Amino acid sequence: MNLRELESFNAFMTYGSVTKAAQAMNISQPMVSRLLNNFEKSVGFELFSRKRNQLTATSEAQQFHATVLRSLNAFREVETEARAIANEQLGSIRIAAQPIYVDTYLIDVVAKFKQAHPNVSISITDTGLEGMLDMISTRQCDLGIGITLDLQDPNVLVTPLAQSRAVCLMPVDHRLAGFETIDIDLLRGENFVELSIGSPLRTKIDYIFQIAGWPRKIAVEGRTIRTVSRLVERNVGIAVSDPFAALLVDNSKVVARTLTPAIEWDVALFTASRELSAVEKSFLAFLRAELPRLRESGCVI
Repeated sequence: MNLRELESFNAFMTYGSVTKAAQAMNISQPMVSRLLNNFEKSVGFELFSRKRNQLTATSEAQQFHATVLRSLNAFREVETEARAIANEQLGSIRIAAQPIYVDTYLIDVVAKFKQAHPNVSISITDTGLEGMLDMISTRQCDLGIGITLDLQDPNVLVTPLAQSRAVCLMPVDHRLAGFETIDIDLLRGENFVELSIGSPLRTKIDYIFQIAGWPRKIAVEGRTIRTVSRLVERNVGIAVSDPFAALLVDNSKVVARTLTPAIEWDVALFTASRELSAVEKSFLAFLRAELPRLRESGCVI
């Protein structure tokens, strides 16, 4: 049996005659008759009683029609899903990202993407860089968003999106708030709020200050940049931070100033070693489309 035979049987059972079935299928009556005969032979039991060239469905045909109808509906669902996938309107994306990007960049992109692709399901996990790389390597997520500081992982493909440069966050009434650019030597004696040891950004910041040759006074350490920026907002100390942090603070309380020497990195998309699906490529396009707004706000260069 084939799909056309199933369709002819369903049309006959639905409309009650070969003539009406042919009209519904937009084919000739002889063609419907041949399809029904072939279908009856293939199922192995009598579907129709024949009197004066008229077909009447048997009780077995009535019973079997329910099964045929379920099969046709399932096939139509397959067709619908295939078209939806081809048009990037169906699928799923599992995303892992460092918390600062979940809190800022990513939520805006996801909101806009969902407006254009309402039937694509998305899951988001916020995690550190190491956790994100592990999730990609073990196929627990499809895409990762994070920074590329000193990254070396042969199992992960990196697609740079934009470059970022560290800033110094400080209260608006801080003695250095009037400077546009701050050399790190001006920060001697300040209380610092920092990311926890082990963060790639914290490691890079520690290295820069080691080269400068003077120790920092660490007032508080936090796991996320959100925590760090909130503490600066409360006048606990200053912070050398990801510029995205400026999107999380009250600008009437905290300012962000360029730091020298510059600490730079790429914000990037991380993927496993495979071709992106159509829906993932579409999501990447939305990530890139958001970059001009981020440049205007000073988050990326």
